[in-house]
Amino acid sequence: MRILRNRRPFENAVLATAPVCGALLITLDVRPPSVEMAMPAPIRIGWELGLIAVGLAGLVGLSWPGRISTGLGIELASMLMLGTIAGMYAVAMAVMSGRLAVAAASFIIAVAVGAWWRAVEILLDLRRLVRGIEKARIESRIGGSR
Repeated sequence: MRILRNRRPFENAVLATAPVCGALLITLDVRPPSVEMAMPAPIRIGWELGLIAVGLAGLVGLSWPGRISTGLGIELASMLMLGTIAGMYAVAMAVMSGRLAVAAASFIIAVAVGAWWRAVEILLDLRRLVRGIEKARIESRIGGSR
């Protein structure tokens, strides 16, 4: 069984940048005009805090020293949240800027799609891990009863 972790430079870069971005938005009290206009204050604050949480949780999941299933689960939660947060930003840009947001929204949507794609990969890895464990248990029972 082969499960690769922490071998995705784009994912690592996005996860390392997200908490910095969220912290700067909060501490400098600045935000993109599309976010300011499209998101009510509580949602906007959640979006900013979500950037921080996504990045930190994702990096923790990627570097988890314990059970691989725990690290993958943390990474899965981070990827689902990242896809949602990126999608929120893309919708805000598209709604507020229309066709002028095509380039920026396209790249942000790519981040969301990439995050959800990675989430599916993690689910498949977790499924493979469970099957491998079940197979090992069955083989140990068969081998132990001889």
